[in-house]
Order: sequence, then C-alpha cells, then structure tokens
Amino acid sequence: MEYQAKELFAKHDVPVLPGQVAETPDEARRAAEAIGGQVVVKAQVKIGGRGKAGGVKLADDPDDAVAKSEAILGMDIKGHTVHRVLVTEASDIAEEYYVSFLLDRANRTFLAMASVEGGVEIEQLAAERPEALAMIPVDPLAGVDAAKAAEIADAAGFSADVRDQVVTILQQLWTVFTTEDATLVEVNPLVKTPDGKIVALDGKVSLDDNAAFRHDDHARFEDSAAADPLEARAKEKDLNYVKLSGEVGIIGNGAGLVMSTLDVVAYAGEEFNGVKPANFLDIGGGASAEVMANGLEIILSDPEVVSVFVNVFGGITACDAVANGIVHAFELLESRGDSVTKPLVVRLDGNNAEEGRRILADFVASAAAVNLEQVDTMDGAARRAAELAAAGK
Repeated sequence: MEYQAKELFAKHDVPVLPGQVAETPDEARRAAEAIGGQVVVKAQVKIGGRGKAGGVKLADDPDDAVAKSEAILGMDIKGHTVHRVLVTEASDIAEEYYVSFLLDRANRTFLAMASVEGGVEIEQLAAERPEALAMIPVDPLAGVDAAKAAEIADAAGFSADVRDQVVTILQQLWTVFTTEDATLVEVNPLVKTPDGKIVALDGKVSLDDNAAFRHDDHARFEDSAAADPLEARAKEKDLNYVKLSGEVGIIGNGAGLVMSTLDVVAYAGEEFNGVKPANFLDIGGGASAEVMANGLEIILSDPEVVSVFVNVFGGITACDAVANGIVHAFELLESRGDSVTKPLVVRLDGNNAEEGRRILADFVASAAAVNLEQVDTMDGAARRAAELAAAGK
C-alpha cells in the first residue's frame, strides 16, 4: 500500500511528506491535528484509480478530516474494501512527473521509465503519447549510478532546475528496488513543489515473494484483512493457490498445465450453463499424500466447489506415485474427519500412467463410497468435471 511504499522510500532517503495511517475517524482526527494545516485523506488499497473513485480527498482541518475519512473508510474501490486511510500533509504542486524501475521479463533485464508528464495513468500515456515516456534498459550488474541516473533524467527531458534532484532520487529509488528485492518501484506523481523541492507524493512497490526469506520484516506488509481466507490457509500449507469464482476445483502439477486446465474447463463449462474453474492450484513436481491431502482439503472447503478435476502429467514424479498420493490423501482426510463427498475426475498421463490408473481403479473398486472417475483425455476430463458441477449445482 502507499503508506508502506513510502515507509520503504523513507528508509532509503527518498523524500516523502509526513503522514499517519488511520483506521477510524478518531485516528484520522488525531493525525490531522499532529500534522497541522490542510491534509489529504487517501484510501489505502492495493489498486490504482483511487482518486477517480473518490478515495482521495482534501481536508481543511481535523473536523473535516473526520468527515472525509468517514466517507472513504468502507468504500469499495474496484473490489477492494478500504480499511484504512493515510492522512498526509497537503502539498501545492508546481509540476508532476513519473519515474519507475521494474523487471522487464520479456527482455530479461530491468527497465527504467520516466516522464515529465506524470499524474496520469502511465498506460494511457504510453499508448497515446509514447514519445513522452522514456524507457531505458538497466544492466542488472551495472545498476544505476549517477551517470545512469543522469541518462534516464535527460532521456525524459527533466529541466535543469530539477535535474540534479531527480538524478539523486533515481539512485535512491534504485536502492529501494534492489535492497528490498522489488519487481516494481513506481512514483506517480513525483512532484515539484512551488519552492522547487522534489517529493515522492505517491508510491507503489511490488515485492518479490521469492526473496521473502531474506526479508523477515516484509511480513508486516501483508494485508490480512483483505486476504481471501482460503488463500491464507493455502499459504500456510505452502500451496500455490489462487481463489477464483467457479464451481470446478482444479489440482494440477505445474503452473503451465494448471493454466491450460483452467482454459479447457472454462471452455467445456460453456456447454453447461457457464460452469467455470474455482481455483488455481499447482502442487508442483511432487504429489505426496500430504500435499495432495492439503490441496483437496483447501478446495473441498470452498463452498462454491461442486466437483474437482485432478489433472496430472507424470514426469519426474511418475503417475503411480501421484495415484498413491491421491489414495493416501483420501485416507488422511478421513482420519482428519474431512470425508470427500464431492465427485473427483482424475486424468493421469505420462510416466507410468497405466500403473497409476490401475491403482486408482483398484481403490475405487475396494471403497464403494469413493466418488472418483477416471477419464483418459484432458478435454474429456474437463467436460466430465463441468458436467458433474452443473448437475450438482
């Protein structure tokens, strides 16, 4: 969120305005009193377009800050509920700029972007006036020193009166980007105040979860209030799970396969009154009984799920090991008191697929209460899972 991004900015000497976070109107009043003068009350949600949605308001005094915070707290901004606001010092603005560093996946490098036309959606600027947005590749090994920062500032066309300040801030933002293991650091707008000072008026930072082991302090940035409870439970079990709005629970091994599974289920679901996939769940290369049980537990606890599609292509982990994992997962869930009552459709292919299918067939034959079907093809299994979901709705 913005206030968290600014906390990281301040940590690395990027100039920001003083502010305090408030979760109630009374806290907003105290923050406004502490700051003094006019303040800005800003909704804190991880989404853009807050101002257009009415989530950024100017307050003249503490009483006004209370009124503005009451109007903003609880708002829904593009599906995000506002639980807190940032009360920050109001600033007159002479000019607005844009600067950012991001991971350029397509070119396997880092990218600096800068423009002297900030304060607007950068996607709109890039589409309508691409010449106004400087895009400078950054060598990960060389980084951003004074010379590289000057190259970025000059490419964007910063005037001489602010150029040196911008060069310094670009180096400070690069420090934020690399030291905090970010994939995006963005300031929009970076502003020039009437007295000529350059300040980061807003901030956006995306942190790389793959580097979380290096940053124990980053855990405090998680928004537990906005987190989906199923996603939170899955994260505790180290599962790659994303909740969607649908009726067919999905389990697969490998992100690419799971993404393809979402597509074929959505396509098959068109035949059955628009049935859709309920989640993304990648159990990775290993499909141990514990991993499979945890995955099934999360999916089956979703009240929207009507059927489950387990789609596995055996590679390093053979299909017979996956099949044994599924069998043992049923046993583990039974021992936990979580009986599997929703129908499962399983498609196994690849290494030792025939043996895996035999294991599941024997399991179904020996446990009459198990509602598990096997389908040989991915498209056929997706159709059957969608059909079962439609019948059980």
